[in-house]
Amino acid sequence: MKTLYKTGLFLVLFFTAISAFGQIRLPQLISDGMIVQRDAPVKIWGWASPNEAVRLNFTGSAYKTVADKDGNWEIQLPPQKAGGPYTMTLQASNTLTVKDILIGDVWICSGQSNMETPISRVMSMFGDEISHYSNPNIRYVKIPLTYNFHGPQAEVPPCNWVDLTPETAQDVSAVAYFFGKEMYEKTGVPVGLINSSVGGSPAEAWISEEALKPFPALLNDMRICQSDEFVAEMQRLGSLPGRRWHTILNEQDKGLNETVKWSSPAYNDNSWPTTDLLDNSWGKNGLYPANGVFWFRKEVEIPAGWANQAAMLYMGRIVDADSVFVNGVFVGTTGYQYPPRNYPVPPGVLKAGKNLVTVRLVSQGGFPEFVKNKPYKIVFNNQEISLEGEWKYNVGAVMPAASGGGITFQYKPTGLYNAMIFPLKNFATKGFLWYQGESNTGRPAEYYGLMSTLISDWRSLWKAELPFLIVQLANFMESALLQQNSGWAELRNVQLELSKTIPNTGLAVAIDLGEWNDIHPLNKKDVGKRLALQARKLAYGEKIITDGPVYQSAKIEGNKIILSFKEGTNDLRPVDELKGFAVAGADGIFKLSKASINGNQVVVWNDEISQPVKVRYAWANNPEGANLYNKEGLPASPFQTK
Repeated sequence: MKTLYKTGLFLVLFFTAISAFGQIRLPQLISDGMIVQRDAPVKIWGWASPNEAVRLNFTGSAYKTVADKDGNWEIQLPPQKAGGPYTMTLQASNTLTVKDILIGDVWICSGQSNMETPISRVMSMFGDEISHYSNPNIRYVKIPLTYNFHGPQAEVPPCNWVDLTPETAQDVSAVAYFFGKEMYEKTGVPVGLINSSVGGSPAEAWISEEALKPFPALLNDMRICQSDEFVAEMQRLGSLPGRRWHTILNEQDKGLNETVKWSSPAYNDNSWPTTDLLDNSWGKNGLYPANGVFWFRKEVEIPAGWANQAAMLYMGRIVDADSVFVNGVFVGTTGYQYPPRNYPVPPGVLKAGKNLVTVRLVSQGGFPEFVKNKPYKIVFNNQEISLEGEWKYNVGAVMPAASGGGITFQYKPTGLYNAMIFPLKNFATKGFLWYQGESNTGRPAEYYGLMSTLISDWRSLWKAELPFLIVQLANFMESALLQQNSGWAELRNVQLELSKTIPNTGLAVAIDLGEWNDIHPLNKKDVGKRLALQARKLAYGEKIITDGPVYQSAKIEGNKIILSFKEGTNDLRPVDELKGFAVAGADGIFKLSKASINGNQVVVWNDEISQPVKVRYAWANNPEGANLYNKEGLPASPFQTK
């Protein structure tokens, strides 16, 4: 993680180099392999010596300007048609050449971890497709994590553009990957993807100080962080409890410190108890959760043909951290609960006959477990051996819950806007992709204000009402068709209202693409395709259906409520049993209800409620089974009537 100090040091060194050598410099985004926006003025900018002449040659035309007294300069090129590759040459006291430039459509991808989630995490679902796809006309750059509370910054940390290949794709945002691929297939135009996202970030971190004036508490939170001394001290103190906790854990872990380590095949585990891998009762201390380190060992029989071959070991998802060994050889580790555990087993590790798999599980905050409905297996050449079932286990060390990690400064207001959005403002773009909201589900009432502010803020920065495409939160957690109170449902409803009330915004509904046991669901392909539908309509003017049924109005007739949907989205798909609807009477208590499709309307009722006043659809964290779609195969967004 880059701290505020590291960011400041980078910028100080950057501008010191300019001053010391008096040479022309370009921002990180203007570099080999970049894609610039077609059919729009193209701004090329940078730094040089004060008052220095700067010349630029591109596509057979020459341009020139003079740096100002602070060494800043910019040249605006006229709109360019899609094409390339081209070379750009810049001259001042030195000469720079930018090679392999394409002209196409550039999209800025932002939000939190579901936008960050890389292709490497979804290979189990899309591996064959990804492994066989290359496209030099789709290019990607990831803005490194950085933040600043003192004001907008001129530059981002070092980064570079990459072509889409099976190798580079592993680090590419999966949402951006599938969106870019879909857009290229539909338009044939080069696609540039700038990923400026940070896992766990709330909306307010991406908004400017000026725009946050209606939110005084958030501004004061920012002002607290404007003390560099405070930030540095809290970072030092914040990491100290965790470091000390792990020191004691490792010192006391019998599995690490006995003469024969518990990961070794030579260790005798005959006295260890057994447990089913997915039965988490071993992780409880009576009624209380247990913390510390737990060791698990399992012998598996490997066929002779697998011996000495490379394989993949899948250990699902583990709460919280793990280290995994095969026959005593370390094959992988993960430090927190969310990533899938997909560990390569190198050639020479597996042998014919009995093999030992060992997992060292570290629980820091209670409720340790191997998450259900995830893959636990060894795979070789499309053959697999299950690792579920009975394992031996033992406790290496018992610990108190780990202390909190201090303040996560990248989540504080304005920090990411200043350092990761403002520096991009000169780079023309086609529009924005936004996948965020999980970190604001505890405060859904203020989300409309925050997001409408953010959208306006960014459009002001780029001086255009650019398309803003929102991914609605996917279904997550234990399934239920109805919850009286759900922050996730409330926030989804706000996202729907944003798309209905703010011009040139689109909503990619993902209520059917989530996983109950994973906040980072694997199916990013359909997310990308649904975003591409919205882009094709809003950015390219295609006359296509981009939404599932969009609720428009309600009419009460006796004990029934008749729901109508937006024209063009209301060609409803018939189902045997329509699920996910709930009705409330005057008491405001919702009850699951019957529903049926009548032409392009939905009729909802509950025989226990004679005077219904309100309807909700798919109103839960994970409304699995809600099934209102149109014939385009697009799901209805969760909603409530007013």
